[in-house]
Amino acid sequence: METIKIGIIGIGQIGKMHIQQYQSITGVEIVAVCDLNEAEARLVAEQYKIPHVYTDFRSLLERDDLVAVDVCLHNNFHAPVTIAALQAGKNVYCEKPIAGTYFDGQQMVATAEASGKHLHIQLDTLFQKETKAAKALIDGGMLGKLYHARSTGFRRRNRPFVDGYGTPYFTRKETAGGGALLDMGVYHISQLLYLLGNPTIERISGKLYQELDMLQERREQSRFDVEELASGLIRLADGMTLDIIEAWAVHLGGFEGSSIAGSKGGIRLPNGLEGAESQPFSFHSTICDMDMDSTLNLDLMDTRWHRIRDNEDAYDSSQQHWIAALQGRVSLLPTSQIALSTMLISEGMYLSDELGREVAAEEVIAHSHTTAVSL
Repeated sequence: METIKIGIIGIGQIGKMHIQQYQSITGVEIVAVCDLNEAEARLVAEQYKIPHVYTDFRSLLERDDLVAVDVCLHNNFHAPVTIAALQAGKNVYCEKPIAGTYFDGQQMVATAEASGKHLHIQLDTLFQKETKAAKALIDGGMLGKLYHARSTGFRRRNRPFVDGYGTPYFTRKETAGGGALLDMGVYHISQLLYLLGNPTIERISGKLYQELDMLQERREQSRFDVEELASGLIRLADGMTLDIIEAWAVHLGGFEGSSIAGSKGGIRLPNGLEGAESQPFSFHSTICDMDMDSTLNLDLMDTRWHRIRDNEDAYDSSQQHWIAALQGRVSLLPTSQIALSTMLISEGMYLSDELGREVAAEEVIAHSHTTAVSL
């Protein structure tokens, strides 16, 4: 297989995670890293034996041996760096969400189309075993006509920085664009949009909350001005609906996992919790006039598919899929389009909360503007 040479832009928490994940993927070589913090960049380069270090991403993009770059920056930095990389002839893998606003995400997608280069957004839930099982059941007609989905994401009291992890950049609109919706919700909403076939979004209603106490010192340091909980109802094409609840912090013992209801059957995804609160993947249907609730052995499914399907490893993770697509082994899933639809929903919920009413998708698109920050 062709060795894909890439550069990493941003070596903070997420950048380091991406570098570690690349270590286990055959056919990829990290040639260079870039970060404004030169000392940290050199430490990381030394640790992972990466030969070249930059503090200006534009200098990194001048390298003619790089096939792609991996953008691991905060949300409002995604668009300027991604667009510059695509225009420099590089394929781009960008951390989620696609950008800070729909407008900026659309500019990224348009630039990718104009340049003929791949744009892949990190949506790792698309590559989970439960997503593959759900997709197989849907494609096999086991759910019938899909009509409603529910997207859920739960943390009890786990807001970035103010609850003890991460940096204040996650909690400020100026760098993150939003809170729980753009940090966690992107994973769950995009997963459901993928399973629903990325339907056209018609109307959006949303409400945002920041209600729980936080340490005053942490509140002041973080300048926390984003949502810790978001709820919404989305009207989709063909009469489908999607309801959403996403929490960084809420005084409850947990949520049910995300779900999809169809005319012949339904699925519920795991809720991501551990212990007594954990919930497995389940499929629900009626057989011989009897209501049946069933679970699947996802590990056996995964083992079998790896044994009998070509290039099944290309769907083991977002990064493995990215490298396999660049090698020409598989077609790239439309993650940029799904991520853009996810951003339209999120921004629509923000606008709906601001205006106190339901909004049309076209209204959200017209209202959206750039929040991009250049490095």
